[in-house]
Amino acid sequence: MAEFKEKKIKVVVKSSKCGAYKPGDTIYINRSMVDKERSASICLTALTAIYPFIYAARKHVTLEQMGFSEMCFACPDIDEMVEFYIIPYDDEE
Repeated sequence: MAEFKEKKIKVVVKSSKCGAYKPGDTIYINRSMVDKERSASICLTALTAIYPFIYAARKHVTLEQMGFSEMCFACPDIDEMVEFYIIPYDDEE
């Protein structure tokens, strides 16, 4: 039986009303660690809000299993809302 391998995750900004992010900014996650050298700034409020979905994607949970049509989630800050895509990726990227 093959060893379970977690997926690496890109968190990509879809839209932003926040000065900390612009569309296209990306945070790279490998297992439970953020790749600081490759990543945009990290807002703890936003990351904490979407982390359960990041964790599920790392563990191969599908959109259908989560009950979503797309892997897009938002920071809860009403005045500076940011929408993020959560995208699994391979080592080649």
